[in-house]
Amino acid sequence: MNRNYRKILLGLGFDSKDGHLRITKGDNFRLFGGSEETHEMMQEKAIKFNEQLDKRHKNIEEINEEEFFEISQVIGLKLPDKGREGKK
Repeated sequence: MNRNYRKILLGLGFDSKDGHLRITKGDNFRLFGGSEETHEMMQEKAIKFNEQLDKRHKNIEEINEEEFFEISQVIGLKLPDKGREGKK
């Protein structure tokens, strides 16, 4: 079976207590759930990530792991340490 895979940012929020299901789809990202505040924060980070890609004249498919972590740091994304082992 031939499938087309593509890279995206995936944001998941688990702190919603108001019963609303928030979903936002955009270029390079999909965001699901979260409180209003959390969902808005995920939207801001996803937009800033795309802005950094634009500054580099690249799309998400063209960046490597090192560039991903570099952009994440620039925009203030909090990443688990596990994903950065040995990347110093």
